[in-house]
Amino acid sequence: MAEYYEPETYPIEWNYLQTGTIIDQYVIERELAHGGFSSVYLARQTSDQVQVAIKEYLPRKLAHRTWNNVVVVNDEEFQPLFKRGRRLFFEEARVLATLKHPNIVEVINFFEANSTVYMVMVYNYGVTLEKVLSKKALNINEDIIKAIFNTLLDGVGHIHRHGYLHLDIKPANILVRPGNDSVLLDFGAFQAFPVKSQQQTKVLTRGFSPIEQYNLCTPLGPWTDIYAIGASMRTCLDLKSPQPAPERAEKDALEPAAKLFKRKYSGPLLQAIDWAMGLYPKDRPQSAAELRAALNAEE
Repeated sequence: MAEYYEPETYPIEWNYLQTGTIIDQYVIERELAHGGFSSVYLARQTSDQVQVAIKEYLPRKLAHRTWNNVVVVNDEEFQPLFKRGRRLFFEEARVLATLKHPNIVEVINFFEANSTVYMVMVYNYGVTLEKVLSKKALNINEDIIKAIFNTLLDGVGHIHRHGYLHLDIKPANILVRPGNDSVLLDFGAFQAFPVKSQQQTKVLTRGFSPIEQYNLCTPLGPWTDIYAIGASMRTCLDLKSPQPAPERAEKDALEPAAKLFKRKYSGPLLQAIDWAMGLYPKDRPQSAAELRAALNAEE
């Protein structure tokens, strides 16, 4: 008989799938990353040994993994929340499978197993922009910023044209590949737009979420993702996240990039960043194409 552990005393290795575990048609190699709601693994397809990334729905505050890898809720009262999250995760996978673009993470399969759900993605070699900046892995200059964000804007524009918003763009969700082009990751907060206020989910990241995401009554749109892109570009300059939008609304201490960095970067780049970070939606570019044009304008 298998030994039973209370959720809080489970061996730490049970927090993730072990090397060699087979799920569906994939063999787990190792964990790549994890957060509060999911884990991402490097795996191989059993048919041809091609590497893939697999994301598993596992909200650690609501559920845990048992000794045989089945995911169960910590308490029966969490069952509705767990099931809702599982449904949204599956919907994320379904939508991403239709949004084919070189600068958006590509989902190639999704399935249910172990009482949870998984999405299988093309494995992209690269490093998140967050790690690039924190580890100073690249000497960030204007050419690199433009390479990363021009390709990011191409992907975001594609999302918007298909009627969706990402709603959680930040350096941790931007993968920088060799050659400095980008791939947008983690669509866990995505929504179709126009978004009805009662359908909005409150996913917030300090410094990157614009003011309208803090108010369920304010319309969201492409301009919402534009602010987050501007804040991500600004982070490349400051090497720290910007002042959060609610604090800016109280007392805006964010000095314009065009003033602070005029001796290091071109006017059009800095003006594009400042425009994208307009505190209110009407003060920003209204589309990815508008911001991309501003970013590449001639001096």
